[in-house]
Amino acid sequence: MSFIGNLGYAIYYRPKGWLKKIIKNGLFNSVSIEKGRKAMVKASASLKVAEPASNTAEVYFLTGKKFWPLTAFCMYSLSKQSGNKLRAVFIDDGSLDDTLIQTMCHQFPGCIVKTSAQIEADIKTYLPASKYPVINKKRAIYPHIKKLTDVHAGAKGWKLVLDSDMLFFKYPIEMLEWLDTPQQPFFLYDPIYSYHYSLKLMEQFAGAVIIPNLNVGAIGLKSELIDWDKLETWIAQLEEKEGTNYLLEQALSAMLVAGDKPIIADRKEYIVMPERSEVEHPSATLHHYVAGSKEWYYKKAWQQVM
Repeated sequence: MSFIGNLGYAIYYRPKGWLKKIIKNGLFNSVSIEKGRKAMVKASASLKVAEPASNTAEVYFLTGKKFWPLTAFCMYSLSKQSGNKLRAVFIDDGSLDDTLIQTMCHQFPGCIVKTSAQIEADIKTYLPASKYPVINKKRAIYPHIKKLTDVHAGAKGWKLVLDSDMLFFKYPIEMLEWLDTPQQPFFLYDPIYSYHYSLKLMEQFAGAVIIPNLNVGAIGLKSELIDWDKLETWIAQLEEKEGTNYLLEQALSAMLVAGDKPIIADRKEYIVMPERSEVEHPSATLHHYVAGSKEWYYKKAWQQVM
């Protein structure tokens, strides 16, 4: 970023972002949340696990400089609760550098890091812009779609992709059983409808019934079964009819499994948007801290897995 760009960010965009947070959470609460976030970032540097066995299953994370502390806590809590039975595959969101990659490999020995250079080569080979202009345009401005493109393009087999803003508190038996013998897609249950796009429109384009409350905080798909031609068309159709939205990737994922019977993790054990009482005294296997529950991640949750 240029000097002018840095200056503009410092005097306009950063204060503007803080103002939104203050309006939403209140001044003192915003300060408390930010204090917890900074403490979490600092603490994430001390997390380290042993190298898993060579034949262990893999879990995937799209991550980078901004999200690495969250990713580290999620993978650490998962390794801790699963008995170190899983290997992490970190997918570069375009911001990784050699120093951070070395840190990843130190904290999670045996991990696999797929770099931006490797990803871009795969995209050019398997999703060329000449054939998939819409997908490539979205990749450039909408990072969420990289959970599909950058993980699955040109790949084979089942893959479980995890969001970084999650923590594990118990042995994740349902998830581990799926990883052992995956045969159907895997999702979390969303307590609210979170596709933005209308079911009627999604079903019209997908040609099958859409399951209304799928959440992609943990999503298991088979790479070869992703129809990129359909995704190219669906993106254009959805946005033409009902506009752009950051929930697009979740809507597309639901459309990919329309008419299928995916496994939806037990909503009482794999909780999306946990309430404060559950965060303070966790009884579930997993928490996915979306929307208002992010506050309690920074204030309370991460300390409980140290």
